[in-house]
Amino acid sequence: MRGKPITLVGQPVEVGQDAPDFLVVDTDFNPVTLKDTAGVRIFASVPSLDTGVCDAEARRFEQEAAGLDGVSVYVISMDLPFAQRRWCGAAGAERVKTLSDHRHASFGQNYGVLIEEMRLLARAVFVVDAGNKIVYAEYVPEVTNHPNYEKALEAARAAR
Repeated sequence: MRGKPITLVGQPVEVGQDAPDFLVVDTDFNPVTLKDTAGVRIFASVPSLDTGVCDAEARRFEQEAAGLDGVSVYVISMDLPFAQRRWCGAAGAERVKTLSDHRHASFGQNYGVLIEEMRLLARAVFVVDAGNKIVYAEYVPEVTNHPNYEKALEAARAAR
């Protein structure tokens, strides 16, 4: 982060493997697991929607989701559901679904994106196909940088 090393907890996922399960909550504190999602999915993990890069990333995926028929987009962070709901309202987000990993850090650990030093999620993007296989995985090396949107969107379109 900003040139300083961080420790990621968990095993990184790789293209071709089964998508790991997770337990997160939605903006109403309802539990959500992998089996509660279906079809082609983009899972974008971000440190916090209250930061400029994360806000811009979530807004970009919100915009791109309009042209991704058959693809669901989830933005996962450690932000509390209250903050995520507030962000959705302020951003006018209707297509992107926000999920919070604040309780168990399950997504963070199972996808290898939990930042040990801060208990935040590292910036990463995963595309999961309808058969629950990882078809794209990007761990952004510098948490303050954006992911490769085009490659993630291309993978999602190809998986439809």
